Amino acid sequence: MNKKIIKDLGDIKGKRILVRADLNVPQDEQGKITDDNRIRESLATLKYLLEKGARVVLCSHLGRPKGKEEIWSLKPVAERLRKLLTYKVIMATDCIGPDVEKQVAALKNGEMLLLENIRFYKEETDNEIEFTKKLAALADIYVNDAFGTAHRAHASTEGVAKFLPAVAGFLMEKEIAILGNAIENPKRPLTVIIGGKKLADKMPVIDNLLNMADTIIIGGGMTYTFVKAQGGSVGNSIVDNTKIEYCADVIKAAKEKGINLLLSSDTVAADRFANDANRKVVDIFNIPDGWEGLDIGPQTIESIKTVMRGSGTIIWNGTMGVNEFENFIVGTREVAKAIGNATKAGAITIVGGGDSAAAVAHLGLADKFTHISTGGGASLEMLEGKILPGVAALNDK
Repeated sequence: MNKKIIKDLGDIKGKRILVRADLNVPQDEQGKITDDNRIRESLATLKYLLEKGARVVLCSHLGRPKGKEEIWSLKPVAERLRKLLTYKVIMATDCIGPDVEKQVAALKNGEMLLLENIRFYKEETDNEIEFTKKLAALADIYVNDAFGTAHRAHASTEGVAKFLPAVAGFLMEKEIAILGNAIENPKRPLTVIIGGKKLADKMPVIDNLLNMADTIIIGGGMTYTFVKAQGGSVGNSIVDNTKIEYCADVIKAAKEKGINLLLSSDTVAADRFANDANRKVVDIFNIPDGWEGLDIGPQTIESIKTVMRGSGTIIWNGTMGVNEFENFIVGTREVAKAIGNATKAGAITIVGGGDSAAAVAHLGLADKFTHISTGGGASLEMLEGKILPGVAALNDK
């Protein structure tokens, strides 16, 4: 982490500080926030700035709005911030424009203005220069604390850093330090568990892991393409037929490099894609016609547990089965428990955001890990070995 951080700023009393946070929280149909973890993760940075007497201008996106849709307003986030902070939180009428400029000018030391959803303007995701300038004009200093969007070169994540002194917030600093160290200087052996169903999304990660991991565990829907690449019968299981050769190459490369590539040996198969489907444990190379694999089997779970017990660092990204179905979340639950036991035994354990982080929260196991990342896409790109635009744009120490 060779980037400047908040504590490098010195005296910030009276300074206007634009903070980019990731306040993209889930809401129910009535607009009620169902999980405020991302808001809470931003509090350390916000409290620090407000305690120092800064005038905080906070911005974030919420969802993927097509224009100024009320359903995507950040007003519920402002309400939650008011409950979590003892400082004054004002909701802006927009995120740029004369009215917002007046609201920023009226801010007193130790007060915060939350801008309206930054993605109400397509210029945000386009990183359009004039929009970026208007955003930057609201502040004297820029703080990026949104690791979850650090892999996007948007106006509020990368563009404004060209016009303002730019530093990392506490959450950004923590994410980069923990994930970066686990990747670049891990406590060995390094085990990485890659799950999920979209093999194409994980290929760059797997390619990079072949140069750094001691063990790679493949789970989730992508498993069946690897099985088919070895001549197995996968029934109706999800398969990417365009990636058969790729999987064969990965298996060969892992063997040549002496990497332990752990693939499933058994699977929980179902006769249809439904929670109440008939199910049975079968050899993963012999899934019956008309059946499909929806979770890892007990033999595979035991193999994973054995690897967990001997690991120094474990990074997990992607679920083991179809987690929206309670009957097929067993593999994910057991892997989460095994990683939790490894944490107790002294391993560094990291959940790389996204679906796996949501599953861990759903299972009530969030406190069993060293770190749960707030950014699924960003942590994946770090595992790919990529430089994140939102981090690269910050000022060097």
